[in-house]
Amino acid sequence: MSTNMLEARGLDKHFGALHVTRSVDLSVTAGARLALIGPNGAGKSTLVGLLTGQLKPDSGQILLAGRDVTSESIEKRTRSGLARTFQINNLFRGLTVLENVFLAVSERLGTAGSQLRTAKSCTEVIEKAEQLLKELELGNALHQRISEISYGRQRLVEIAIALSLSPRVLLLDEPTAGIPAGEVARVMEVLEALPAELAIVVIEHDMHVVRRFAKEIVVLAQGAVLARGLPQEVMASDEVRRVYLGGVDPSKSVMGKRRA
Repeated sequence: MSTNMLEARGLDKHFGALHVTRSVDLSVTAGARLALIGPNGAGKSTLVGLLTGQLKPDSGQILLAGRDVTSESIEKRTRSGLARTFQINNLFRGLTVLENVFLAVSERLGTAGSQLRTAKSCTEVIEKAEQLLKELELGNALHQRISEISYGRQRLVEIAIALSLSPRVLLLDEPTAGIPAGEVARVMEVLEALPAELAIVVIEHDMHVVRRFAKEIVVLAQGAVLARGLPQEVMASDEVRRVYLGGVDPSKSVMGKRRA
């Protein structure tokens, strides 16, 4: 049986009078390759903020591997296996590729703030960071500063940092955004080679990326789940197409009520 690694139950979020997330139910199984799509203003960023702990829901629950983490911090959720990347990277541009990942591995191992770190522990962290970067074919960029490598390779460094946290669930916020067309294929190859047991949720606008990567799609519109299903089913839906063009209230949607 499939195990839900991440689950949202009836998530609601208001910002003043604005109802941004509307009773969202979402389940992500081990090994999932799920794309979260929707028009601008659909509530995707808010939902990710709720799942990661950046935002607190007004009602509803969030479970990670069956454990209620609704009230837990970002840090606790990260230590429990939930990692994410961001639409705009926040790498240390003046540090090298290896130094960026070294810091992340140190944080995971609990040695980042240690003034008494031994040479052995430093060596172990460096070796783990180097191994991870080589697996993502960044071995020839270890000692280059972030500012010196292409944006596509910076995206791969972000993914390396997220993987260094040993996640069970990985949320990727527009992983190909801003990448030159010639580098998108390499990023996609890396994503496709990630461990099969890792649950991955991609928040994406590029339908070419969605079609290539996702085994399942969830469509958000006006803060509610409008549709969920196989890519070919969702892409063929007239209702989904109308939402992308505007003019449909998902709260009145037959598909939304059936699949929410």
